[in-house]
Amino acid sequence: MDRRDFLKMMVAGAASMAIGWPETASPEPSAEVVAVRGGTPEVMFRRGIEALGGMTNFVKPGQKVVVKPNIGWDRTPEEGANTNPELVGEIVRQCREAGASRVTVFDHTCNAAVSCYKNSGIAEAARAAGADVVYAERRPEYQAQRAEQAVIMKDALIFRAILEADTVINVPILKNHGGAQMSAAMKNLMGIVWDRFSMHLRGLGQCIADSLLYCRPTLNVVDAYRVMFQNGPRGVSVHDVREMGYQLLSTDIVAVDVLAAKLLRLGVEQLPMIGYAANMGLGVADESRIHITRLQA
Repeated sequence: MDRRDFLKMMVAGAASMAIGWPETASPEPSAEVVAVRGGTPEVMFRRGIEALGGMTNFVKPGQKVVVKPNIGWDRTPEEGANTNPELVGEIVRQCREAGASRVTVFDHTCNAAVSCYKNSGIAEAARAAGADVVYAERRPEYQAQRAEQAVIMKDALIFRAILEADTVINVPILKNHGGAQMSAAMKNLMGIVWDRFSMHLRGLGQCIADSLLYCRPTLNVVDAYRVMFQNGPRGVSVHDVREMGYQLLSTDIVAVDVLAAKLLRLGVEQLPMIGYAANMGLGVADESRIHITRLQA
């Protein structure tokens, strides 16, 4: 053992004792996921955020906050293509109560934005809770950014509200996706990119992982209340959807998708984006290193 390895071992041992872990604990980073079941989306969020120390752990007075749901499709809440509007409203309300100076809600939609925002119920719920609901359909509202660490997507146009935010709360819905197999926390960040359709052509899994370099959400809240198991991401009818009554919360966007995949009965090996992101050091994909707190709402 050379001197550098010895010093690393000593530092790791001291750190483990300082936080009360056994000295044999792995020095590798771990992730925490809160899994809530058995209530309405807003009730599950209250239970989950309480377990994480409350919204004031994530939002400070005077901060500008972006709440980024999936509003991509002209579908009703019952059809399971977009994030539950009551959940979005509850998150906005709690951000305002925590002292946020501004809460912005948006998505870069696939169908016509006005219809998506209205028929999803998200625009009404978010405004009622105190959010500024904005559209993301104009190119001048995106700003060029560069990420040298990216494998494919080294340059991207990112929605300006994301770049100006102090805190980003990522609120996807869990569902089947024809191209990526699963749409959840990581894939929801495609909605911050102007030319998101080119991501499908350039290597979707790696581009989704690369997109994390442009936005690292403070908190990820996966809505698995109604889950679309087939014909995603838009769905054909309510028959594509099952009411599962789950919600997953984590600061680790990769770890929360690992748990989301299990709800869709998918293995991590079926979702290359998870492996790519983990290999880039953007989150934890090893389930043995993910601590799950299971709660009943």
